[in-house]
This record gives sequence, C-alpha cells and structure tokens, in this order.
Amino acid sequence: MTSAYRGGEPVAELVRSGFAESFHRGSVAVTDPDGRVLASIGDVTAPVFARSSAKPLQALAMMRAGWKPDTDADLAIASASHKGEPMHIAQVDSVLRHAGLGEDQLQCPPDLPGDPASRRAVIAMGGGARRVYMSCSGKHSAMLATCAANDWDPATYREPLHPLQEQISATVEEMCGEPVAATGVDGCGAPVLAVPLRGLAVAYARLVAAKAGTMERTVADAMRAHPRLVDGTEGSDSRSMLAVPGLLAKVGAEGLHAVAVPGVGAVAVKIDDGAGRASMPVALRALQTMAGYTFPEEAQTMIEELVWPEVYGGGMPVGRLRTLL
Repeated sequence: MTSAYRGGEPVAELVRSGFAESFHRGSVAVTDPDGRVLASIGDVTAPVFARSSAKPLQALAMMRAGWKPDTDADLAIASASHKGEPMHIAQVDSVLRHAGLGEDQLQCPPDLPGDPASRRAVIAMGGGARRVYMSCSGKHSAMLATCAANDWDPATYREPLHPLQEQISATVEEMCGEPVAATGVDGCGAPVLAVPLRGLAVAYARLVAAKAGTMERTVADAMRAHPRLVDGTEGSDSRSMLAVPGLLAKVGAEGLHAVAVPGVGAVAVKIDDGAGRASMPVALRALQTMAGYTFPEEAQTMIEELVWPEVYGGGMPVGRLRTLL
C-alpha cells in the first residue's frame, strides 16, 4: 500500500497591515549537490503529483527516446509552462514544423493565453481559444515530435501505456530514485506521476550536477538559456533564473515548485492548499535557510521581491507574504 501524503507544517503567512490574514502549510525537501537529503519539513516521503515540475524530466525522457530538438529553444519550450506570448507560440510552432506536424494534432485543451496582454490582443483581433495557446502545448508538441521520431501512434500519445509515456515513467523513476506511486490525468490531459518530494529534489540536483554534454545537463542548460520561454516574461521562474546564474526553477500546479543550484543542491516544495503564491517564496527561502546558500549580491533585489512578495490594498503596498522557514 502507498502511504497517503500527510501534509506539512506552517511555511508561510500573508500579513496585511500588520495582521496575519492567511497561513499556508506545506512540505519541503532539501538535498545536497549529490542528491542526499540534508533537511526536510513536513512529509517528504509520501508521493505527491509532481505536476509541471516534472516537465524537465519528461523532456529528458523524450530526448532519450530519440527526439532531437532542432534548437535548445525547442527543448526549453518542451519544459515550459508558458503564458501564450508570441515568442511561445512561435517556438511551439517550431517544434511541430521540424517534426512535420500541425497544431491540429495537439491533444491539450484549447485555451486563451495566460499572459494578460497577449490574451487581450487575441480577443481584440477576434481570436479565440487555441490548443497552441495552452500552457502545456510545448510539452505536447515535443511528445508528438518524439512519436514521429519513433513511428509511434500520435493519436494515442497521452495514454499511460503508450511507449512514450512508459519511457517517461521509467525516466522519472530513475532520476528521482523512487517508484512512481500513482498515475493520474494532468490538467493538460497527459499522464501526471506521483513521487515523493525528496525524489523530485534528487532529480533536480542530478539535472544541474550532470556533466556538460549529457542529456540531463542539456535540458537544464536549455531552460537556463531561455528562461522566458520556460515561464513567460514576468514569471517567477524566469525572473529567478535571470537573476541567479546557474539556478534552475520550475513551478507546478497545486503548490509544487522545484529549484536547484549547481554546487549547492536542490529544493522541492508542496504547499498543502495548492496556493501557487507561496511555493516560490518558500523554495527560495529554503535555499537560504536550509541549504545555506547565499544569493549573489547582484541578485538580492530580485530575490527579495520573490521571497517576500508585497500585498496590495487600494493600489498601495500594505504587507507581504512572509515565509516561516
């Protein structure tokens, strides 16, 4: 029997006008550069759905299965939870085009861009929801490209027993050092895998510690070279990767986040109530307090904004989300 996730401890609170208005509980796993667990908060041994924090591992699996991205930008969009900005759409189109595929073969749900300006532009031009706008369309386009490279059935690529998904599951287990405890259906319709937080942290430590030229390192390098493709212009992942040389970050739905720094280690976070607003602050703060990492001086302003995000009232800052680590 697989033990159920038991939940975590208080890791953040929202303070408005000096009054603690809301609290977030969660779990945190921290590893050293070799993937050994250094410290933890809450339950890091029971499985949780990794959601989009698993995308770099899925991209790695696709490369292992024979997908050859035309550029590192194509690999970055495969690992992305993008916002539907024009640069994202162009990159998804690039993956499909180089594989001889079209948008109509994507099986992620149609959506409008997540980026407000891009969404307004689409609506102003009389456009509507499209599959390519959906935040996971980069992953889906790469899944189709992997099927094309192997002559696998593209119509069933989301099925858990499809060769592509079996390769992904095996890669996730290998990188995490943990068995996949459950398989569900992600928001985009593809399989989502459950692994313990400690395993997710181990996998991220391995990605950034891998030798140059390996597929693991190639995935990490592509994401760090193109952070705005991974998360969008204003996303916390892109801002953190731009601010801190070598940092790898990837958000997941329902309060998941994973970050890693070469020579330091990795952090995996699950916020119990699924609130994304607390996941990045807790992950970055854990690097400081639990892994003992000092962010570069030139990154301090950005890290301050991400770790202690402001709360607004009447259009003015009136408080902050405060981490409790």
